[in-house]
Amino acid sequence: MCGIAGIFFKTPGSNQTLGKALVDMLDGCQHRGLDSTGFALYEECVQGLRLRFIVDDSGEATVLRIRAALTEQKAAILAEKREGASFVVDVDYAGEIRPFAYAMEHAAKLVSIGASLDIIKDVGTAHDLDRIYHIGDIAGSHGIGHVRLATESDVKPESAHPFWATGFADVAIVHNGQITNYWKMRRRLEARAFEFRTDNDSELIAVYLADKLAKGETLEQALEASVDDLDGVFSFLVSTKDGIGFAKDRLAAKPMVMFEDDGLVAIASEEVSLNRLFPGKPLSTTEPAPGTFRTWSR
Repeated sequence: MCGIAGIFFKTPGSNQTLGKALVDMLDGCQHRGLDSTGFALYEECVQGLRLRFIVDDSGEATVLRIRAALTEQKAAILAEKREGASFVVDVDYAGEIRPFAYAMEHAAKLVSIGASLDIIKDVGTAHDLDRIYHIGDIAGSHGIGHVRLATESDVKPESAHPFWATGFADVAIVHNGQITNYWKMRRRLEARAFEFRTDNDSELIAVYLADKLAKGETLEQALEASVDDLDGVFSFLVSTKDGIGFAKDRLAAKPMVMFEDDGLVAIASEEVSLNRLFPGKPLSTTEPAPGTFRTWSR
């Protein structure tokens, strides 16, 4: 079933509420997926590029392997820390992102790369992750999140959502649905030397969109194309360094509800998630129409 949520603050000053807002929103739809939870958060305090890895029980051996790979790629470590199931490292790196990302993924399970993006995901609920990773303390301009009911893969941190666009910085996605032409689209991208780390269709959507952005298309143009190019039923949120957007298939079988005012836009699978942002206040919400898409940016 799964649930998705996203929030974008239009004006500076409310940034400090990002982490707490997404924890509250995902808690509101947690009944849609109790196996794992994840956040893609866009912060303004990242030094250089931030990489987050899943670190298994081998622990220090994995960290040593990551450090060695960074040295080989001529990426200078600025800061690092172990956190929950993750190893987080900020680096100074000026080269191409795709070969760098692929090389680092051969060293360990890479969750995200970004100049502002940080994906935090693990087994458990939104409040479980908040206790471990202090999500509620994270400030930023926008973010997306996901609660997962495992149906096709194991319950483990790397199987949780969101997924980043493998090989690209600062692009992430949360998705509710199924892409039925997944393998056809994946093979086309692999023929162009793109690499994938999972068989998850959410990763495919992220790479598909990031590829279009890299070619100079706007996020709005990429989302418009996705409505025609992706077969299946889907509602998804995508985030970049500059903003967020959504797209829905023409059948609109997967729910999505939106609230917007002068200060923010919030989108989720269920209205209860939006109500968590304004306890006790009536909200005027809308449901995006079938086959529609939209973006927001500062």
